[in-house]
Amino acid sequence: MAEERHGFQAEVGRLLDIVTHSIYSDKSVFLRELVSNAADACDRLRYLAITRPEILADDPKLGIVIEIDRAKRTLGVADNGIGMNRAELIDHLGTIARSGTASFLDEAANGGAPGAPGAKNPALIGQFGIGFYSAFMVAAPVEVSSRKAGEGQGWRWHSEGRGDFAVSESAEAPARGTKVTLHLRQGEDDYLEPEHLRALVVKHSDHIGFPIHFKDGGASHALNSASALWMRPKAEIAAEQYADFYRHHAHAADEPWAVLHAHAEGKIEYTALLFVPSSRPFDLFNPERNNCVKLYVRRVFVSEACAEILPGYLRFVRGIVDSEDLPLSVSREMLQNNPLLAKIRSGLTKKILAELARKAESDAPAYIAFWENFGAVLKEGLYEDKDRRAALLGLARFRSTAGEDWATLGSYLERMRPGQEAIYYLSGENLEALRRSPQLEGFRARGVEVLLLTDSVDEFWIPAIGVFEGKPFKSVTRGGADIDKIAKPNGADGQPSDAPGIDNLIALMRLALKDAVKDVRRSDRLTDSPVCLVADEGDIDINIERLLRQHRQLDEVAKRVLEVNARHPLLAGLARRLGLEGAADDIAEASWLLLEQARIMQGEPVADPAAFARRLTQTMRRAYEE
Repeated sequence: MAEERHGFQAEVGRLLDIVTHSIYSDKSVFLRELVSNAADACDRLRYLAITRPEILADDPKLGIVIEIDRAKRTLGVADNGIGMNRAELIDHLGTIARSGTASFLDEAANGGAPGAPGAKNPALIGQFGIGFYSAFMVAAPVEVSSRKAGEGQGWRWHSEGRGDFAVSESAEAPARGTKVTLHLRQGEDDYLEPEHLRALVVKHSDHIGFPIHFKDGGASHALNSASALWMRPKAEIAAEQYADFYRHHAHAADEPWAVLHAHAEGKIEYTALLFVPSSRPFDLFNPERNNCVKLYVRRVFVSEACAEILPGYLRFVRGIVDSEDLPLSVSREMLQNNPLLAKIRSGLTKKILAELARKAESDAPAYIAFWENFGAVLKEGLYEDKDRRAALLGLARFRSTAGEDWATLGSYLERMRPGQEAIYYLSGENLEALRRSPQLEGFRARGVEVLLLTDSVDEFWIPAIGVFEGKPFKSVTRGGADIDKIAKPNGADGQPSDAPGIDNLIALMRLALKDAVKDVRRSDRLTDSPVCLVADEGDIDINIERLLRQHRQLDEVAKRVLEVNARHPLLAGLARRLGLEGAADDIAEASWLLLEQARIMQGEPVADPAAFARRLTQTMRRAYEE
C-alpha cells in the first residue's frame, strides 16, 4: 500500500505550537507522556486478555523498552501492548485530544469490547492526543510503528509536526504493540544519555506497574522497580524502608517525625503515603512555597505539588497521593477542578489531624518538638478552615505566664481564677519581652494566667474565633480588662492607697498630652511600673497595628490610652508638686517623658528622639543641681 498523507485536524497546528511553547514548563515530561501511553496500551491488552487469554500467548510478559541510537540520534519508546491499526493511527494521532482509553472504556461499558462480567475496569493510564504531541518539543520527525494485537498487518505513522502526517503499511512494525521513534532536534543530546534517561524514569515513572528497560546497543538494564511502596501492605514495610523512601522523595537528610500510610475505598479510592518532617524546611514561610505532596494517578506521576490536595496550613507535609479515580488534565501538571479532589483533600486533612492528635496524646514531648517547628503554620487553619477549628484548637499549644511548660486551652480553663470571665492574652514579637511587659503586672498579682503569643498569625485567628467554650479571648492591652473583678489569691490586697492629689495630676497630664494620646486614666493593671499604653475598647490592638505598619498596610497610628499607676512613688511625687511655682511646666515635661517610657516598654520608637533627649537631659540636670 502506498503512503497516504492526511492533514491534521484544524486545531492541531495551533495545538502543537501551544504544547511546544506554553503547556509544559519542563520539556522532559514528553518521556513521561510516552511511557504513560505505553503503559496504557499494556493495561488495555491485559484487560482484553481476561476473556481472550490466547492474545497474550506468544508474548505474555508485558513491558516497556526505551532505546537510543547515537549514530542516528533517535530515542525510541516501545511497548508490547494492544497496538493500533491504520484507522486508529489516523483517528488517535490526527485528532486533537482523542483518547483511545476513553473509547475503549465506552465500548466495554456498552458490551462492544470483550470483558469479564462484573470485572472492574483496569487502570488505563495516559491518552494519545495532547500528551503524544509533547514529543515534538524535542523531536522532528516523529515516527510511530504499530501492530494491533490479533491482527497481521503493521503500520507506520510519520510527521514533522507541521500541517500533515503520513500513514503506510510497515513490515518492520513490532510483532505486537507500538514503538514511537523520536529523531531528536539539535541541542537535545541529553536524551541520548543513559543516566539522564534513568533519572527521568525514576522521577516520573518509577512506580508504573510494568517493567521499563533501557537498551543501548545489545545491553538491557531495568530502569524502574515496577512496584509502588505505597501499594504494599503496611505490615510488609519496615520503618527504615519508610525512612529511605521519605529521604529519597523529599531530598531530605532528617528522619520523618510521623508516617501516615492510608488507603481509602468506597465512592472514591486512593492511597496516601505522607510524612511529617522532624525539622523545619528553611522556606516554610516563603509566600511562594507550594505544598510538597506529589500526585499520582494509577502509579503515574502527575504533579510535583498539587495545590488542591491539602490545605495551605498543612504545607509542611510531604509524600504522595495516588488516586484510582482522578482523570488526567491536559498537561498532567495542572489538574482541572474536580470534585473528587475535594473529597480526597477532606479525607486526608481529617486523617492528618487525627494522627497529630494521637501523637499529642501518646508522646507529649515529641509533639511539643513538632509544635515548635510547625505550630505557627498549623494555626493558620484556625481562621482558614472553619470546619476543623475544634480539632485544630485541641492541637494548639501556647506559652503563658503560668510557667515554662506549654499550655493547652483546656488546661488554661482549668486554672482560671474565681471571677475571671475571659481568656487573656498578650501578643508581640519576643517572648521574653512579653514576660517583662508592664501590662501583665496586675494579672500576675491576681494569679491570672495570660497566654503569650509571638506568631503573626495569632492576630488573625483570635478575632475569627472569638470564643472558646464560652470564654471570650481578650487582649491585656485593651483598656477594659476588668481585672478588678478578679479576686486576688487568698483575698490578699497589700496595695498602698492612691497618692493624694492623683486625680488633679491625671487631669493636668491629660491636658499636657491632649494631642498625643486618646486619654490618661487611672490603671488597675499596674503594680510596679508607673505607666503603660493600652488600646481603648473598639480600637485596633497595639500589636496588630504594628504588624500592619510593618507591611505598609496602615499609615496612620491610632492614639492610645496612657494608664498611670496611682500608687507609684513617682506619680505620688509629681502629685505633691501641684501648686508649686513652675509645677505645670515640670509636670508637662514629666508627662511626655512618661509617655515615651511607655512607648519604649511597648517596643515602639519614641515619637521625637531629639525632644526626648532634651527632656531627659533637663530632668537629670535638675536632679543633680538639687
